[in-house]
Amino acid sequence: MCPTGSSLPSREEAATCAGFRQAFDVLDTDRDGKISGDDLRAFYSGLSVGSDGREREEIIRSMISEADSNRNGFVEYDEFERVLDYGKRKSTGGGGGGVMEDVFKVMDTDGDGMLSHGDLKSYMKWAGFEASDDDIKAMIKLGGGDDRKGVSFDGLLKILAVDRL
Repeated sequence: MCPTGSSLPSREEAATCAGFRQAFDVLDTDRDGKISGDDLRAFYSGLSVGSDGREREEIIRSMISEADSNRNGFVEYDEFERVLDYGKRKSTGGGGGGVMEDVFKVMDTDGDGMLSHGDLKSYMKWAGFEASDDDIKAMIKLGGGDDRKGVSFDGLLKILAVDRL
């Protein structure tokens, strides 16, 4: 969890917290401080995922269900952070990225397991962030990828400062 006391966080903790907050803010499309099914529908509507609305609705239900520990139908920041923190600390078993893996799958418009330059550029534009081609190249480099192939899921976590080690 991000520190809430009076002590200052380490650089690693601060970077991770900033990454969690940025990811949360992208999903909280109506900016009310919680992620709802409507927020996720708005997020997914701008990106291609699945061949029909049923798959999209199943992903949305799964994401809310996994993160909503108080069962109020919304994902508050502390719940979101808990899920991502659990995902990054889980060192055995298949994957463990949870919500972020779902976000990655949505961003990966061609489903090849990599976020290409075009995937990132399209997503940034959709999310309302101005990003030049050089900005996208720098993001890919930060994530450990290259501009031809793009960046992997772990690379996206590096870009967002969410280290799963």
